[in-house]
Formats: sequence, C-alpha cells, structure tokens
Amino acid sequence: MNTAAQATPDPVANLVAYFEGLSPDSMARLGQHYATQARFKDPFNDVSGLPEIARIFEHMFVALIGPRFVVTQQISQGEQCFLTWEFRFQFRGYHVGQEQVILGASHLVFDAQGLVTLHRDYWDAAEELYEKLPLVGSLMRWLKRRANT
Repeated sequence: MNTAAQATPDPVANLVAYFEGLSPDSMARLGQHYATQARFKDPFNDVSGLPEIARIFEHMFVALIGPRFVVTQQISQGEQCFLTWEFRFQFRGYHVGQEQVILGASHLVFDAQGLVTLHRDYWDAAEELYEKLPLVGSLMRWLKRRANT
C-alpha cells in the first residue's frame, strides 16, 4: 500500500497539483499517483504499467520545449473524475518562442487507495496538433474547408 497517495484525502486534488507541476524531476513520483498496472490511452498511445506511462511523459519533455498542463475544470463522482485541461508547449525547431495550446480532457478512474488505474485522454489530434504543423497543417486545413462546403 502506498502511504504517500493516502496523505492527501482528495486524490483528484493531489493528481491535479502533480500534473500542473509535472517536470522531469517529478517523474520519480509517478507511482505515488498511478497504480502499478495502470492503463494510459490517448490518440497516439495505449499502454499499461508505470514504466510505459513514464516513458510517454518523459518523451514529452525531450520532444517539446516547456510542456505544462493547466487544469481548467474538474468533475468527480465516486472513483471517477473528468478533467478539462490546456496543454501548453513550444515545438522544437518550429515556431520557437511561440506557445502552442492543445485543449483536451481526461477520464480518470481511481482505486480504493486513491491511485489512478485508468487515464484516458481525449483531444482532437487533427485540429489541435496536425493543423499547427508545416505541410500537414496546410493539407488538414484544406480538407476541413472541403468538408464544410
């Protein structure tokens, strides 16, 4: 049993604070918030287990400049929670100095110890990411215009 996760009576508040302060140094504390065999799914990944989840977050710090989450709303009921968030970052080598924002939401399920067993992110990769990239963005915007005519 993980006593660090139980130190805060509200696991949602504990997790929100962790995500809003997420850094390469804080990755060592991932196990204080996630169960050993937790599942993480987003538009690009579907993994289980702390090492795989950590790998995804660690890659974020390598691939992007200054990635950070800002949680904008939360709804909790029983062992489940839904968060809306802004993911703020800069691309490496493309529009350096220009902050990018992806809007998304997470569905979280907690176990009896307050650890996350399921973390499912929802966000529109086409609108929120692909449209911001060179070449691919032009194509995505053109396809969007064509679909709306």
